[in-house]
Amino acid sequence: MTDIAAKLTDRLSGAVPEGIALLFTRVALAGIFWRSARTKVEEGSFLTIRDTTFYQFSDAPFNQVPILNGDLGAYVTTYMEHLLPILLLFGLATRLGALGVLGMTIVIQIFVFPEMAVWWQTHILWVALALVLIVRGGGLFSLDRLTGHRLG
Repeated sequence: MTDIAAKLTDRLSGAVPEGIALLFTRVALAGIFWRSARTKVEEGSFLTIRDTTFYQFSDAPFNQVPILNGDLGAYVTTYMEHLLPILLLFGLATRLGALGVLGMTIVIQIFVFPEMAVWWQTHILWVALALVLIVRGGGLFSLDRLTGHRLG
């Protein structure tokens, strides 16, 4: 019985199953941030930032992020929420992309939604997905693997 369990464990922990799991992890995390990015731009455009996005990063009462106020915050956040998911989706500089997403998640948790309920409902899952990618990289089915990229 232990031989069967050992063989099954070997097959499930191989490069292909891990690569599939990491691919799904990348797609899941990329999807979350891509959908958020698309809410910040004009419908029908690729990167034309909405006026409401600029307002969110202005001195509006709900803007709590100290460094990213004003137009700079709107541009940086919108562009990073577009770039990082693309990196994750293709598995290019996966660890760097996941680190960026982790940083954004921490900023969101601390400054935008500091309530602990948001942490346990949503952000802990984003952090877990990002940490898996930071630790394991993009996996077998990634451009990192194809190119031998060191940040992947």
